[in-house]
Amino acid sequence: MGIRDWPEGERPREKLLTLGASVLSDAELLAIFLRVGVKGRSAVDLARDLLVAFGGLRPLLEAEQERFCAEHGLGEAKYVQLQASLELSRRHLGSLLERGGALTSPALVRQFLTSQLRHLPHEAFAALFLDTQHRVIRFETLSEGTLDSASVYPREVSRRALALNAGALIFAHNHPSGVAEPSDADRRITQRLKEALGLFEIRVLDHFVVGDGEVISFAERGWL
Repeated sequence: MGIRDWPEGERPREKLLTLGASVLSDAELLAIFLRVGVKGRSAVDLARDLLVAFGGLRPLLEAEQERFCAEHGLGEAKYVQLQASLELSRRHLGSLLERGGALTSPALVRQFLTSQLRHLPHEAFAALFLDTQHRVIRFETLSEGTLDSASVYPREVSRRALALNAGALIFAHNHPSGVAEPSDADRRITQRLKEALGLFEIRVLDHFVVGDGEVISFAERGWL
């Protein structure tokens, strides 16, 4: 029996239109993305098989092209479509933080930074540059590789903040290991950045460490 033969209230597309996307399971959302199944398997059946094969939704969404395309029912066209969808999502979150309104939602900031950093296979250190009213000027990746004094230069960060006329910054970096707990090196470089920027009366509002399913805030820990 195909999805078209299911009761209307059980079809993923109709459920989404009636109840909203949030009520759908991972398999149902993935089935809408797939659009069609394979011989003998509906799109929902195929979606469930794929989630099992990849070990969940996130590993599927972050799979390398070769691994993704090798799976039955997927392919290059689906890979391109998925990457475009993910980038649209990241840009949508970015647009919500664009200059024009002061940051009022810590949850939105966490969500945005997670979307930018969590999927990376390497460590990256980034910053949100804000004006004096805490409106976003720009988001930039400042360095890639292990976070230490050899990869993050307070003088260069200060110079960039001055060039953008920033009044405050929010730092963020990811831990590819998935463990979000900040290291001693994370705390040391944050303190050095805070001191360097403080010379120019530029505030460090927070430093987020993005792990697998967890984001730790230095400000919430009382470290800033």
